[in-house]
Amino acid sequence: MSDTLLVLNTGSSSIKFQLFAISSAEPSRVFKGQIEGIGTQPRMRVADAEGAVITERAFASGEAGDVASAMAKLREWLEEHLAGRIPVAVGHRVVHGGPDFDKPVLINEAVLAELERYVPLAPLHQPNNLAPIKRIRELLPEMKQVACFDTAFHRGHGDLADRFAIPERLYQEGVRRYGFHGLSYEFIARQLRGLAPKLAAGRVVVAHLGSGASICALKAGRSVDSTMGFTALDGLPMGTRPGQIDPGVLLYLMDEKGMSGPEISGLLYKECGLKGLSGISNDMRDLLASDDPRAALAVDFFCYRAAKEIAGLAAVLEGLDGLVFTAGIGEHAPEVRAKIAARLGWLGVGLDAQANAAGGERVDLGGGHDGVAVCVIPTDEELMIARHTLELLETGA
Repeated sequence: MSDTLLVLNTGSSSIKFQLFAISSAEPSRVFKGQIEGIGTQPRMRVADAEGAVITERAFASGEAGDVASAMAKLREWLEEHLAGRIPVAVGHRVVHGGPDFDKPVLINEAVLAELERYVPLAPLHQPNNLAPIKRIRELLPEMKQVACFDTAFHRGHGDLADRFAIPERLYQEGVRRYGFHGLSYEFIARQLRGLAPKLAAGRVVVAHLGSGASICALKAGRSVDSTMGFTALDGLPMGTRPGQIDPGVLLYLMDEKGMSGPEISGLLYKECGLKGLSGISNDMRDLLASDDPRAALAVDFFCYRAAKEIAGLAAVLEGLDGLVFTAGIGEHAPEVRAKIAARLGWLGVGLDAQANAAGGERVDLGGGHDGVAVCVIPTDEELMIARHTLELLETGA
């Protein structure tokens, strides 16, 4: 096996990981895996570079009851399958880079301390992003580790997209609209250059629809606005997060319901979104399979809000040349794509039903009578992290 680098993308209920060979300029996947359902129904699945499954197993909930214990299971698996070959570096997805980190960075104590400051801005993600970094530093203190930020791709936003209508002193303290899912959007922007160069140079809205969901406006491959803001709570309804909500609701919860800050945080991050609306599940697959009217409401609400945000970002772009669906729901739920597109016909968005149902990567699902290309492009945040990590190691920047 040639020199390799490991990529970890650690969330609140899953750990995605990939190993890449770095014998050439472009990282080459060796294997790709995920531990999901942490704390509920944990299971691991790993596939090789060709997609053949090499490991598939379920754990008892107590075996992977939290991210730390799931990381221990992953460590055991890696030690067995790497057979003593230590990667030259580890690249990590870190959700919040704050106002200062606008590109990937080699992690040291000072960087780690700075990233700890942003935990309150991403309490569902940042602690889990940082935990494996700390553990690897304990076990392998000489290992090079690189942080790649979900916020970095959006740091070039202009003032109109970057600010809230609040006093300047708060903006200077860092209260601003950061945007998230930047690694996914950056990957899609690069893919578009190869798949559809003319479209990549134009006005494109990318819908990253998964358990966490947001939408981004791209102009010539650069982010100009996004639905997420100061934290990953804003914008679209998500698996367990409400998306955009009137701040007066939060004041009501404090003043009339007597809820504390931690109680409100728990509600917003864990009890809202698809889960809150349906009362059934935070998983779109479960909702689409259900005949409960509450599930239908949650699905319709999600699609309604997505269409509304897409139209708003088309206004920001002053027109629309393409719409890209990506991430778990965007890539694998044709019913959701169809519901969203049905509300955007006036904008020139249309789908060919047969092409939409066929699935897989498709550069144009057809039906756009005014020339709006509708695409499905699988995202790969881990490959984007691997690219950034390799670039940083090669340049030493």
